[in-house]
Amino acid sequence: MASHPVNLVLRFALELAALTAAGYWGWTQGTGGWRWVWAIGLPLVMAALWGTFRVDGDPKEAPVRVPGMVRLALEAAFFATAVALLAVAGQVQLAIVFGVVILAHYAVSYDRIAWLLQQK
Repeated sequence: MASHPVNLVLRFALELAALTAAGYWGWTQGTGGWRWVWAIGLPLVMAALWGTFRVDGDPKEAPVRVPGMVRLALEAAFFATAVALLAVAGQVQLAIVFGVVILAHYAVSYDRIAWLLQQK
């Protein structure tokens, strides 16, 4: 189910939404130049971390190979951070909805989770 085209589009949309949430949080932090640094810098750092780690057999290539459990933990941290940043920025209802959609996506992607947990 994880490789169904609709689920893959949803996953990509969730990744973009997480980066947008980080940028939104950054924009709410202060004024002037630091606002821009946070709004642009944090999503760039998160995107770089997202693309750095891979599991053998993942369709996307990345420079650092990690066990499946580590990749799953990194994904959970990535999305949990985005949800928390939305909440801290004052968008609590949006954070709740975003978190529920993320959980639903992972529930539907149970086969990918099982596969990741088997990867050493």
